[in-house]
Amino acid sequence: MTSAPFQLGALPALSRSTVDRNETLRTDPERLLSRWPDARVVVVDRYGRSPVPLAAVHELPPGGIPLATRKALSFGEEPPETAAFLGQWQDTDYWLVPGAPPEDAEMIDIEGVWGVRQQAPSAESEAWVELRGHGSLLDDTSAGLLTTAEALRNWHWRGRFCARCGGATQRRQFGWATQCSSCGREEYPRTDPAVICLVHDDVGVNGQHVLLARQPIWPPKRYSVLAGFVEAGESLEGCVEREIREEAGVEVRDIRYLGSQPWPFPRSIMLGFAARADAGAALSPADGEIEDARWVPREAVRAAFRGENEQLLLPGNSSIAHVMLRAWARAEA
Repeated sequence: MTSAPFQLGALPALSRSTVDRNETLRTDPERLLSRWPDARVVVVDRYGRSPVPLAAVHELPPGGIPLATRKALSFGEEPPETAAFLGQWQDTDYWLVPGAPPEDAEMIDIEGVWGVRQQAPSAESEAWVELRGHGSLLDDTSAGLLTTAEALRNWHWRGRFCARCGGATQRRQFGWATQCSSCGREEYPRTDPAVICLVHDDVGVNGQHVLLARQPIWPPKRYSVLAGFVEAGESLEGCVEREIREEAGVEVRDIRYLGSQPWPFPRSIMLGFAARADAGAALSPADGEIEDARWVPREAVRAAFRGENEQLLLPGNSSIAHVMLRAWARAEA
């Protein structure tokens, strides 16, 4: 029986969402204001952390951890100027409002990204967790809400002044646009495309080895697939070819699309691809950018996912790289 090319097989953690974010919902002020008293608010602090029930962090409930949203009226009779509409779910409107943990919050250790313990503020039976490290633990609705909230928070933080004249910007369309107070220039949330590619050798359909690399700033033994931003005037496939050549010195072919995931750190969308390269192709890591690159056999990746390979630390559950590598590891050559 011939193997089929591997597919993702699962939705990346930050691509999950149930909320209706139709543009017509946020361009109807009368509707939004009339529903504000019954709306719920996602609070996010300047580090991208949002509160969840503390008990749920320690005992993961079926379906995932819910965000600890607030009643909208606790922020006033109308949405504050810093609020942004996130969408509607089950006849409830959801908004983002910047906030912060209580001043008396204590720092606690919880399991975080890459299997490393992280500190998080905790108060009033809640823990403030961040999307990159804990997004995969959230339920589908909460994952979508916090991903959108973090994307908007980052955009507004970096877009406080006009790119044309330097004037201060003011929010419009309930957080989905800004307008310069000096020249009137309008701006809308931006997303920067980046490719991430799983390269395997050309033995069989899905190969026997995968190309993994590590950056110098990563924790010891941490490896992942290669990624990079799409440049101006460049196709996605062209970006895949260039990035793999630049970072590992390898020529790839048979490039195919796998799936995508928003990555609002600060405003990317990761476009996942797979590609093939010659078996045993010599690797030449980019000086200063890639500390090490290597061909890793499938069984070594499988063992890492089972927790039986202490020499290989794979991407955390919140990243599309995790889904890509798990799908490849499960496939047959």
